[in-house]
Amino acid sequence: MSAPQSSESTFKRYVEVGRVVLISDGPCAGKLATIVEIIDHNRALIDGPLTGVPRQSFAYRRLVLTPFVLTKLTRAASTPIVKKVFEASDVLAKWEKSAWAQRRAAMEKRRSTSDFERFEIMLLKKQRRRVVQLAGAKAKKSA
Repeated sequence: MSAPQSSESTFKRYVEVGRVVLISDGPCAGKLATIVEIIDHNRALIDGPLTGVPRQSFAYRRLVLTPFVLTKLTRAASTPIVKKVFEASDVLAKWEKSAWAQRRAAMEKRRSTSDFERFEIMLLKKQRRRVVQLAGAKAKKSA
């Protein structure tokens, strides 16, 4: 006997006109764009006028769907219209506040550190660990 199926799907991110996507491959990797037109089952026309992504055809496998949708965007909207709707919806600010973007920024910051900076971080972590150990030992001794 199978488990009862719920009528509501938990899947929320659909490929649709106005969906904000994160580009995962190519020269624009890591930038946000918007799906402007669906070409076929493999490609969409994207545009990112505020993020520096030119209007181009892009494969779905190189895009990551975000939870943001520009609902007021019409099919095949021109670049100025996409720019206006993108600014009005304040997607970039919402993206920067999201945990996803903050994790990506932290990973990028970690990747860009030099050997000496990693060494300094190690020393600071050792100092912090020592302070915590001393505080714990002091609390244990007084208890």
